[in-house]
This record gives sequence, structure tokens and C-alpha cells, in this order.
Amino acid sequence: MTDDRSSDGGPPVAVRHHPFALDLTRPLGTANGEIRSRDGFVIAVEGERDGTTVVGLGEATPLPGWTESREACSAALDGLSGPDGDRVESDPLDGLNAEATPAARHGVSLAFADAAARESGARLADRLADGADVDPTPADAVPVNATVGDADPAETAAEAERAAAEGFDCLKLKVGVRGVDADVERVRAVREAVGDGVALRVDANGAWDRETARRALDALAAFDLAYAEQPLPADDLEGLASLRETGRGSGVPIAVDESVGVRGIDAVLDADAADVAVLKPMALGGPDRTLAAALRARAAGIDPVVTTTIDAVVARTAAVHVAAAIPDVSPCGLATGPLLDEDLSPDPCPVADGRMPVPPGPGLAGGAFDELRRS
Repeated sequence: MTDDRSSDGGPPVAVRHHPFALDLTRPLGTANGEIRSRDGFVIAVEGERDGTTVVGLGEATPLPGWTESREACSAALDGLSGPDGDRVESDPLDGLNAEATPAARHGVSLAFADAAARESGARLADRLADGADVDPTPADAVPVNATVGDADPAETAAEAERAAAEGFDCLKLKVGVRGVDADVERVRAVREAVGDGVALRVDANGAWDRETARRALDALAAFDLAYAEQPLPADDLEGLASLRETGRGSGVPIAVDESVGVRGIDAVLDADAADVAVLKPMALGGPDRTLAAALRARAAGIDPVVTTTIDAVVARTAAVHVAAAIPDVSPCGLATGPLLDEDLSPDPCPVADGRMPVPPGPGLAGGAFDELRRS
């Protein structure tokens, strides 16, 4: 398994997947509704090279609205195994459509990438960087933001203060669930609580129309926001471009998230619709596709930021590797492990002072996930 996947004429591989369900410690309020649990699949691909068995690990954790449904993900994964779980000669990724079933493709492509990195003795971040011709050596740690869900001003400010006390110097606040005036008061309370030394981002998850977004950003500009994420629906690239243009110089920078998944990074860049591209590996179909999108954005002068879809530990760790492969990456939305009530395995990337370390490898995290590989 010297390549990141099998190919015609290469050794046959077995693809296994096992379901899991993880509750959040408490519901995360977003403009798309509350997220209460994360249901997905641990994926393992197994092949042999010169008599040695190599196992790569992946995760597919769909989040409807960003990815396919759990049912569609399960069906896509079910179609990858031979009869009775036999190994297959064909490339399993050939049967997965990144646009239709991105979470399924993410899990399988990650498993192949992990296997290839483990076989070569390299960290996944280094393997990804080499494959994408990134010159600088990937970082050993990644700056991250804390995510603050919807709540009243006092509770929002208290949660922000706790995050700042833990060493986070960048916070992302969910907005768009309430009216604009209520969100302005929430952001005001946070800014007063954490001071000017903490960067603030807001994420509306596409909740606003053009008029509401313009009014919201005009009011929120007073709080020196780093950016407003997805202030308009994903399809409205023209509106995002207009919002960005009218606010240029004195307003709030515009970030897109769902737009990248729905329309693709090329359409976002062609429309001149964003200052920042928020990239979710689970929604884009894999670490390889995410790094490629990040480098496309960077080349166009757009800042890439990597985030999770509140994934379990395998996919979060992979996202840390992706972020590490992006030179001088901005704070990323990867510190989502504490949102889960329990996890699949101990976290090899614990947050400290607003940064997450990149596991030394090989692969995803050396032997940290060996129990999952055997399950």
C-alpha cells in the first residue's frame, strides 16, 4: 500500500466500518438548529505489502446541512466491501462521490492516507504537504479558536471569559438564532468581558438575508470583528460579494463556509465572495481535497481556516494535520473535542494555551489509535 489508495493491479484491500454515536455535553445552538449528538463510522482499510499488513484509520461523521445524511453515508460505505467483507481489487474511492457523499469519501480517503503515512514512517501532515508540493515543513502545533454557542448575553460572556482564561486568544460566537439587536448585545457583552486582546469571529450559518446581514454587520463593526462567517445563504455568492465590497475598508471581513461545500472553492473565488475560506475536511470529502482547496484560496489572496463538523477524535486529529500543512495558518476551529460528552479514544492533540500539537506520527498519531484499528 505504498500509494494513498489502491489502484488497478495493486494489492487488494479490505474496507471495514463500525458505527458510533456520541452525545454532546450540551446542545450547541446554531442558526441551523441545535446539534445534540454526532453519529458516524470508524473506518479501517487493510492491505498487505511484502507480507506485512498495513491498517489505515479513518472517520466518516456526516452532518446534514454540510454533508450527506447518516443513511446515505452508511449506504455508500456498505457498497465498498466485497461479499462477506472480502478484499476488493478495485480502488474503493472510485465508488465514492465527494459531492454526493463527502463524509464517506473523507473517511475512506483518510484511512488510505493514514496507511500510506504509517508505511512510510511519516506524520500525516508531512505526507499531505509532500503530496501537495508544499515547501515549508508542516508546523508542530496549530493555533485554534474556541467556539461559543448561542445563549443570552450573560451566559455567552461567561463562556467567552472561561475560554480566554484557558489561553484562547481567538473566539468564534454563533449568531443568527436571535434577532440582530439581541446578537449585538451578546457580542458587546463578550467584547467587554474579554477585552481588546482577544480576536472575535461571528458565525451566522447563512441565517440572514441581504438587508439583515448589512444591518447586522454595520452594527457589529464597532466590536472589531476578525470576520463574519457565512452571513448569507450558501448559494448567494453574488450577495456575499456585494456585502464584501460595500464593507471593504471600514466593515467586517467576510468568511464563507457552507458556500465552499455547496458551490466549491473555485466558484467562491471566481465570484470574489470572501476574504476567508472556512474549510471542513468532512464536508469537502477528505484531507487531500481540503489541503488543495486551502492552497487554491491562499494563492488567490484568501485566508484559509480549517474547522471540524464537531467530529470525533480520529477526524479531529486528521484536521490538525491538514491545518499544520498550511503555511502560517490562522487560528482554526479544531478545539471541538470538549463539546463531546465522550469520545472514541483519548485525544492525542490536547489544547494548551490556544494551540493543538501535531502528533509526531507516523500516520495520524503513531500508536494512539491502535485499539480502534483492531476493532
